Amino acid sequence: MSIENIIKGKVVEAVSSCYGQGIEEKTVQIQKTRREFEGDLTVVVFPFLRFSKKSPEETANDLGQFLSENIEAVSAFNVVKGFLNLVIDNSYWISVLNDAVKTENYGFTALAEGAKKVMIEYSSPNTNKPLHLGHIRNNLLGYSVAQILKANGYEVIKVNLVNDRGIHICKSMLAWLRFGEGETPESTGMKGDHLVGKYYVKFDQEYKKEIEALVANGMDADEAKKQAPLLLEAQEMLRKWEAGDEETVALWRKMNDWVLAGFDITYKKMGVDFDKVYFESNTYKQGKAIVEKGLADGVLYQKDTGSVWANLEADGLDHKLLLRDDGTSVYMTQDIGTAFERFDEFNIDEHIYVVGNEQNYHFQVLSLIMGKLGYEWHDKIQHLSYGMVELPEGKMKSREGTVVDADDLMQEMVNTARDTSKELGKLEGYSEEEAEEVFEKVAMGALKYFILKVDPKKNMMFNPKESIDFNGNTGPFIQYTYARIQSVVRKAIDAGFEVPETAVSNLKISEKESFLIQMVANYPTVVKEAGKETSPAQISNYVYDLVKEYNQFYHDHPIAKEENTDLRAFRLVLSKQIGEIIKSGMSLLGIGVPERM
Repeated sequence: MSIENIIKGKVVEAVSSCYGQGIEEKTVQIQKTRREFEGDLTVVVFPFLRFSKKSPEETANDLGQFLSENIEAVSAFNVVKGFLNLVIDNSYWISVLNDAVKTENYGFTALAEGAKKVMIEYSSPNTNKPLHLGHIRNNLLGYSVAQILKANGYEVIKVNLVNDRGIHICKSMLAWLRFGEGETPESTGMKGDHLVGKYYVKFDQEYKKEIEALVANGMDADEAKKQAPLLLEAQEMLRKWEAGDEETVALWRKMNDWVLAGFDITYKKMGVDFDKVYFESNTYKQGKAIVEKGLADGVLYQKDTGSVWANLEADGLDHKLLLRDDGTSVYMTQDIGTAFERFDEFNIDEHIYVVGNEQNYHFQVLSLIMGKLGYEWHDKIQHLSYGMVELPEGKMKSREGTVVDADDLMQEMVNTARDTSKELGKLEGYSEEEAEEVFEKVAMGALKYFILKVDPKKNMMFNPKESIDFNGNTGPFIQYTYARIQSVVRKAIDAGFEVPETAVSNLKISEKESFLIQMVANYPTVVKEAGKETSPAQISNYVYDLVKEYNQFYHDHPIAKEENTDLRAFRLVLSKQIGEIIKSGMSLLGIGVPERM
């Protein structure tokens, strides 16, 4: 039992003993003592004044006296107005450290039988373009949340839905047919997703030219956008694809295969993976079948033009299109089909969709429609909505080819890590292969940490140069601290010092050392809270704060040069455990930590 829980229980006893009143444990408020006051934990006394009929100071003294006499770990107390500050004995904190050291996978909850089953969907790329900076945030966030939920003892299923059909896919296909002259990834040396993306941009360029020509001939601009020959041809291609036209399907399959092979390379470099991949080209059929049944059952309605809709006015929303006039499906149709397939196959307790905040309405509607269609699990659909990523130069646009390509950005990060490390001379004596491995870890650590340290709900500005700084709130700074700890432990062993499994408890330790152990003790709580809030930012902020505190300790306290054998051993045990927590916390963010830097 944690010291906080012990204190809460004893405060209940104290109020009963001192004032003859029974209170519930949940009414007891305990906080970390503010750094300017003596103490480790603070009990808020004000809620008990109505029982004591005394001043806040007198009440705090009564309770402090009771707690110091009845809790062995409380060595002293002091009162500041209505706050009771408790000093926890050093031996207690050292026992906490020793317990952490002896606990396998410290801070994590093991997967147990009957654990909550959570599916998390992330990535969801379109097969008409490569992954970009926005996809990077999506993938990193989804993968990290999956790791955090696993650490909380959940059974987690990571899935990807590839949007491989629709008008946008046909645009790339048509542009390649018209302007590609048979180019392939092999003939050009381009990754397949980059090659197909090139023709998505090409379509937009040629489409705009056609619109300009139609407007120049007197057509209204809005009408020109609808009547441009390229768009009409792309729409016809979509109809042919849905009708199963062999030639169209063969082209679609060939270009999709190019893109998917390219995605695999990007995912591997990014360090993310999936337990199952779904394709919209399969799930939309299930969606159409469910929509048609909903129409037959009178839950949905059909307009004279043939389109099928859901009426959501009773829920304070509008009408939602589910099938177009020509019978082709929309995004919502395939999401209906995909949701059905997943709940049917895996019997999940919760489904988290990691999708940008521009889709908040979409997932609200998805849950409502599934409820209207009679699916009891509709309220298990959760949307992890995140903000957009911008660059100092502004927003990105795929059609105009102004996106920041994920592959290019990751390579740029590796190059920057290489240049920075060489400037600082940090990798002398490394083989070329060892150095490249470190550059990769530092680069991806910088990218991932910079993105994941921001609350998912917030928009963010990504600055590559800032992210790779070896000082401040960055991935490389944390990685460097981990490497420093490994170096301290190695040097101590090389000097013949023993690094024991645990530290002796009868030591006088500093306030900084006591505070570091309290941070160690708080790690399991942080992991739980990050899971509850589905927020990797909570892990990031905790690890950074831990690293900051450790570096101050390292600066002020000798370790290998400490002459007191027991104190030196304690500091090595403390350092080693903090290193383990840094490694553990960073793993929840999908970040590796080099042993040397």
